[in-house]
Amino acid sequence: MTENEFDTPEAQETQAPVPPPPNDLNVDPVMVRAERVKAEIGQVIVGQEDMLDLLLVALFTGGHVLLEGVPGIAKTLTAKLLARTIHADFSRIQFTPDLMPADVVGTSVFNMKTSDFSFRSGPIFSNIVLIDEINRAPAKTQSALFEVMEERQVTVDGTTHLMTAPFFVIATQNPIEQEGTYKLPEAQLDRFLFKVILSYPSLEEEQAILRRFRDDFHGALRESVNAILTPKEIADCQRIIEQVYIREELLNYIAAIVHNTRNNADLFLGASPRASLSLMKSAKAVAAMAGRNFVTPDDIRYVSFPVLNHRVILTPEREMEGYTTREVLDDIVKKIEVPR
Repeated sequence: MTENEFDTPEAQETQAPVPPPPNDLNVDPVMVRAERVKAEIGQVIVGQEDMLDLLLVALFTGGHVLLEGVPGIAKTLTAKLLARTIHADFSRIQFTPDLMPADVVGTSVFNMKTSDFSFRSGPIFSNIVLIDEINRAPAKTQSALFEVMEERQVTVDGTTHLMTAPFFVIATQNPIEQEGTYKLPEAQLDRFLFKVILSYPSLEEEQAILRRFRDDFHGALRESVNAILTPKEIADCQRIIEQVYIREELLNYIAAIVHNTRNNADLFLGASPRASLSLMKSAKAVAAMAGRNFVTPDDIRYVSFPVLNHRVILTPEREMEGYTTREVLDDIVKKIEVPR
């Protein structure tokens, strides 16, 4: 894991030694597979370590990810490269204002030969689904994603069609261009495990990008990324992560963070119980990917912002005063006592 704002000596001094977990769980398969995937994607992508880590956390916990950033910072490319590393189906849906729900989930088609209706599945029926510019489709189309993202199934004309595992949705959106876009419903945002806010690369990373692609105008380097992860290995990682030890005090710590978002004068809307579960699951995955079979407070702090930032809403007063969601959430996490 990359260093984050909570990995400071002051923060670590407040934490007592973590007691050993009551099991001998081996998390090496999770760590090794995560490193292999990152190495494959790292042949093309420069930087963006946090995004790659959080994408893998979501993949290994059965969650979905919303990537937000300006055009040209490799949101779509990273999603496509991640799909290339997995022996699974991949589909891409470009959301537009005229896209209908049937264009996403599929529809019943009348068969002239049999004089009966048959279901023709839409592009959502895949293992890795990239939804580009998700905020360009209207609410009617957005609602088509509610059931499939939460329950891994689609119901059309009274018949339920199950998705095959793994089922992983990666959506992108541009925070700058607002013309022709629609605000995502809160219920849909809550179905994303993470909202990852991406920034421009550093000067050194930009220089590395130019050096890497100066002789590759047509993206031939992308073909070097190979499929190295099977659905069975992903399922194995999920089972291992489920067994990662998290002590009672840390469960209370997660509950306190989420509860504080609901009783904070700076927030109009707080986080749901789904947020608490998301914090616990993702903290376990972070620990396993770091080679530990137990969760620490730093694991929870690391994922707190991407888990919570899209699930809370600032009060109008705080928005007018120029406050940001990050400032409020950071303040909440820093004020809650770290378990000893």
